[in-house]
Order: sequence, then C-alpha cells, then structure tokens
Amino acid sequence: MAGKIHFIGAGPGDPELITVKGRKLIDEADVIIYAGSLVNPEVLKGSKPSAAIHDSAYMNLDEVIEVIKGSTDKGLKVVRVHTGDPAIYGAIREQMDRLDELKIEYEVVPGVSSFLATAAVLKKEYTLPDVSQTVILTRMEGRTPMPPKEKLIDLAKHNSTMVIFLSIGFIDEMCSTLISGGYDPKTPVAVVYKATWPDQKILIGDLTDIAHKVKEEKIEKTALTVVGGFLGDEYSLSKLYDKYFTTGYRKGIAGE
Repeated sequence: MAGKIHFIGAGPGDPELITVKGRKLIDEADVIIYAGSLVNPEVLKGSKPSAAIHDSAYMNLDEVIEVIKGSTDKGLKVVRVHTGDPAIYGAIREQMDRLDELKIEYEVVPGVSSFLATAAVLKKEYTLPDVSQTVILTRMEGRTPMPPKEKLIDLAKHNSTMVIFLSIGFIDEMCSTLISGGYDPKTPVAVVYKATWPDQKILIGDLTDIAHKVKEEKIEKTALTVVGGFLGDEYSLSKLYDKYFTTGYRKGIAGE
C-alpha cells in the first residue's frame, strides 16, 4: 500500500512552537525532507534513529519529488518539513501539483508563521482600533517579480500594517519606497531577526533610521520587517470588552 506524505509547518524556530500533530508526525516518520537553510534542526531531534533525513536546501524540485515517490511507493511514512507555515512563501503549491499528477496522497499540517512569532516577541497587536484593521503580507521585488498592482509603492498608499518578508537585503530601497508610496517618514518600524531562535535580535526605529540600524547589526537575511502605527502607543480601546457595549454574549451597562 502506498504511503502518505505530510507537509508540516515547523514554526518560526523555537522547537516547542511546532504543533502537537506536526511533532508526532516527525517522530513517526520513516523519511524526512526538511528545509535545512531555515528549519531549526532541533525540530527533528525526536525522529527515529532509522529515519532517512534529506536537506532540501541541496535539492531541486525533481529530486524532492523523486524521494517522495520512491518512499511512498514502498509504503513509508514521509514528512516534508517547511519553516513557519508552508502557505506563506513556502513553494508548496508546485510540490502538491506534482503529487496530484502522480496520484500521491498528502496532507498539510499548518504551523506558526514567523510573522505571528514576530508580533509575539515584539509584544504587539497588528490590528488596533483606529490605527489599522488591515495587515498586508508582502515582499520586495527581487528575482521573483511582483504581479501588477502589488509593488510595494502601490501597497504603501494604504498606510496599513505592513509585514515584509524576504527583503532585508533591500532595506534602503524598502524604506524609501514606503515613504514615496505614502507612509510618513517617522512611521515606526521593527526588524526581527530569527524570531524565537536563541540568537534572535530585535531592532526598533522608523523609516528614516532603521536601515542604518540593520547595517550596524550586519543583518542580511532571515529577518522580518514590520511597519505601521501599531508599534506606537496611541489607539482606541476595542468594543469587544467595552462595558457599555452590548455583544451577543453580554449586555452593556447604561452610560453614566
């Protein structure tokens, strides 16, 4: 009987932030293919001594699919371990489409994305009343072009909370583009390097000085940039817990 493959979001770095389901599947796997350039190897520590482990940093798509097919044909349990959650910049769709062609069964186990871990280590909330109710997840254009109307300068006009992946190497251009697109130069910015890892770094600034701070720390990859007023201290209280506001679960008290 052919085996089944599980795509697993390994979380942002801290090995305790993988889901219970993901942890169990890794521990039971016969074959593990993991993104070694990004996934904390500590995540694999509970795997069976007999498990065959492949680092996909050194593999192309054909080689990944070849290992999956060869293993599932033998009825082996295969896990494909991605960093964060594989739905965000995970290059997972092209793998799933190939598996569909080969009629190989698979399941996706979600994980904690680095953008959520970043909010956690910053102790901030992306959506604050009267500040921002929209979060844009995006990246700078590099070797992967941006679709029409999705360039950073076009998205900046919304002045919403912005989470920028895979772009720390373009920090100067990023900041100037955000300003040109409509953000105030003094808009607060945070750069989080390797959120939840032991060597995590947090840099706080604004669009005028964050690039200098990033260069001082020599951060060139594996960092997320978040931009917006949510990093400040001014916002309105939510209606959810307002004692004067009636919800479907409780009645608000009369105003004084």
